[in-house]
Amino acid sequence: FLDTSQVEDEVDHSIRKVYNGYNGTNPDAASRAIDYVQRQLRCCGIHNYSDWENTVWFKQTKNNSVPLSCCKAALSNCTGSLTRPMDLYSEGCEALVVKKLQEIMMYVIWAALAFAAIQLLGMLCACIVLCRRSRDPAYELLITGGTYA
Repeated sequence: FLDTSQVEDEVDHSIRKVYNGYNGTNPDAASRAIDYVQRQLRCCGIHNYSDWENTVWFKQTKNNSVPLSCCKAALSNCTGSLTRPMDLYSEGCEALVVKKLQEIMMYVIWAALAFAAIQLLGMLCACIVLCRRSRDPAYELLITGGTYA
């Protein structure tokens, strides 16, 4: 069995791998997903915007800036420059993604429980109908092959 710290380490490793594969000039699916998450959740980087400094994309661009998806939505002149950190979302995305996943899992669990309750109710109704039918004399004649006179 995996303990909680191993799971957290694995999630952290996976997210770092995705961030390291970011390519802003020719965005692939993973890069578009990062930009989408950062815009929607209003976050930047894994733990904060400084995480971008360790990515391949940041080192290749050499412009000391993070992706524009890190810019606060209200700002129109944001360039993603690390010299203006007040223009960037300060919260990291990892915690927010985990929180969203937990919320989604709660909905899935409640939906599964509701479905199970509906099935139990259906089985209970079927049992009640069968019990009442077995006491019906006309039903007994059908079972034994008898007929009405």
